[in-house]
Amino acid sequence: MQSLIVLLRHGEIDTSIPRRFLGQTDLPLNEAGIRQARRLGKHLQTIPFTRIFSSPLQRSLHTATLVSGRPIEEIKRVDGFREIDLGEWEGLTVAEVQARFPGSYEQRGRDLEHFRPEGGESFGDLAARACPALSALAEHPIGPLLIVAHAGVNRVMLSRFLCRPLQALLAIPQDYCALNLLRSDNQGVKVAALNLRLASL
Repeated sequence: MQSLIVLLRHGEIDTSIPRRFLGQTDLPLNEAGIRQARRLGKHLQTIPFTRIFSSPLQRSLHTATLVSGRPIEEIKRVDGFREIDLGEWEGLTVAEVQARFPGSYEQRGRDLEHFRPEGGESFGDLAARACPALSALAEHPIGPLLIVAHAGVNRVMLSRFLCRPLQALLAIPQDYCALNLLRSDNQGVKVAALNLRLASL
């Protein structure tokens, strides 16, 4: 018997120009992100989610409440779904990383799976905590599940379930408030659809 898992990225947040590395900084949804989550919730209201799971970060928790229509007390926080820890890179621009840590940005690009910023995680580390967290939820699903996480978290999980190398994870699109459909059965977790947005639902 198959069970449905809806894996969602949180709604839009305010980001800067030039882009800064953003991992576990606990930013809220912006107004556009709130609208995205509310609109998506209207489209998903016919799905009888039995359990709702989220990263502990507020952008994911808020998205989960708006999409599901449930109070925050009913959202189960899962530390394994917290966004990647970028260590000393957190909040820096690419230029600032290149100036403070010469050669590190290029090294990370050559080895996304294993490279760790000082004090942070690699994408391999992220996969090692996020994938088991999802697999544990999928082992004994009762009805459809909703999981709200982050671009990095979703990409490593989708890479694993699609048997793709983590080095290519950035090629997997994960737009704000886009969803991925997973199917769980006794053979494991399979990906049925990627990065669905409201226009395609």
